[in-house]
Amino acid sequence: MTEQNTPNSVPFKKLCVIINPAAGVDRPILGNLNTVLKDTGMKWDIEVTHQAGDAQRLAKEAVAKGYDVVAAHGGDGTVMEVAYGLLGSNVPLAIFPGGTANVMASELGIATDLNAAIGLLVSGNHDIRKIDIGDTGEHKFILRIGIGFEADMTKNADQEVKNRFGMLAYAFSAINEMRNLTPSTYKITLDGEQMDVEGVSCMIANSGNVAIGGLQLSQKIDVSDGLLDVVVFNSVDLGSLISMTATMMAQGEATNLPQVQHWQCREASVEAHPPQSISIDGEAIEEKSITARIVPQAVSVVVPRPTAT
Repeated sequence: MTEQNTPNSVPFKKLCVIINPAAGVDRPILGNLNTVLKDTGMKWDIEVTHQAGDAQRLAKEAVAKGYDVVAAHGGDGTVMEVAYGLLGSNVPLAIFPGGTANVMASELGIATDLNAAIGLLVSGNHDIRKIDIGDTGEHKFILRIGIGFEADMTKNADQEVKNRFGMLAYAFSAINEMRNLTPSTYKITLDGEQMDVEGVSCMIANSGNVAIGGLQLSQKIDVSDGLLDVVVFNSVDLGSLISMTATMMAQGEATNLPQVQHWQCREASVEAHPPQSISIDGEAIEEKSITARIVPQAVSVVVPRPTAT
C-alpha cells in the first residue's frame, strides 16, 4: 500500500512562486499549482517579475516574509536571480522549469513536466542539495561564462525561433556563427598560474550540462564540487561539431576530444586577444575580460531523491 501525504506530513508549509512571464514558451502555471497542491495543506502565493532584478528582490522579500521554500518558474536566468536572492538564507530553491533550455533543471534531474516538478515538494521523495555559485564581482552565475563562439551563438539565437523550436534555435545559430569564427589567444590564469591557449571558444563552467538528453561537457564537472571548470575549444567547424555531438551521445562527454582542453580551479581569469564576446548564463555583458571565483555550497535546492540501484 502506498503511503499518502497528509497536510501534517507536507515537508514545506509556505511556498512563494516567482514567475517570469517573458521566459520560454507561454505555459500557464496557476492550474498546475492548484491541481497539485490543493489538498496538501501547503499555502502558496505567486509573484510576477516585470524586469531584470525583480526575481532577486522578490526572493529576498519572500525570505523576510517567512516562506520556507521559494520556487522559480522561468528559464535559467530566472533561476539564477532567485538563487542569488536566497544567498545567505536557509530557504531552499525549487525549480519549476519554464524556459527554452532549462539547463539547471536538467543538471539536477528535475522533471520538465510542471506537475511533476511541483509535486516534488509534497512527494516526500526529495532531497536538499547544496550547489555552488560562480561570482565575478559584478555578476553571479550557476551555469557558465561563455567566451567567443558559445557567447555569440547564444546572443544571436533568434527569439522567435527559440519560441517555435526550443533548443534547435541554438543549433541554427551555431551553424551561422561558424561562418564568422575568429580564433583568439586566451590569456588564462588558474589559481595564480598563467598560460596562453589558442582557441575559438572558452567556458568558465559551474555546470557542464548542455540540456540535450542530459549530456555533459565532462563527467568531471559538478555543481557541488567547489571548483570551476575552464574548457577551451581549439577549433569548431561543422565536422568537429558533429564529432563532438557524436562523442557526447556515445560517451556522455566532449572533453576527451583532441580539440578540447579542460582544467579545474577555484579562481579563473580569461582575456582574449583579439577580444571576443562574453556571456554569463546566456546574458551578454560588455566586459572584454573576466575573472571568476567559486562560492562553494552557496544555495540549497530541492532535488529528486536518487533512485536506489
